Amino acid sequence: MATEQPRADDLDFWSFIDYAIDAVTRELPGIDPLAMRAIFTLHRAANMIVYDLESTVHRPRGWSWPGFRVLFALWLVGPLEAKKVAELSGMSRAAVSALVATLARDGLVSKDRDPRDGRAVHLALAPAGRDAITEAFRAHNAREADWAGALSEEEQRTLIRLLGKITAQSDRIDARQRA
Repeated sequence: MATEQPRADDLDFWSFIDYAIDAVTRELPGIDPLAMRAIFTLHRAANMIVYDLESTVHRPRGWSWPGFRVLFALWLVGPLEAKKVAELSGMSRAAVSALVATLARDGLVSKDRDPRDGRAVHLALAPAGRDAITEAFRAHNAREADWAGALSEEEQRTLIRLLGKITAQSDRIDARQRA
């Protein structure tokens, strides 16, 4: 007896994972459904958390998630060349360039050309940017604690260890990364 497939209207963000794994397994015998479930769930969870942080903490301040990442890098590391900000924030140089125009307009970041290399742009957190990011990060970390609070401290450490184990093999599998 064939199992009745759910209608698209009956699926939601999380039930779609089960549906997708079942459908792909039927369509492509031999795939690794456990690996698919692990990475699909990780991706969905990460997207859900990022969306929540962006919508509850950063958008009310007029920032996007990428804008927060630029401010965060400049706050912690200090004045940097734009290409290094891109590397540390996991974004392209073009994305950082576009974001910096907005952040500079808003008085949060300053940008100056390198006197020795006119192509290089140096970015720094403006005083208003420092005040803004420290206030925002307090709210950001409180929200992180809300999310992580579903796990015990030991479970959090285990999750960190397991995620580290996954990401540590990026060289072995020749994973592409933003540079």
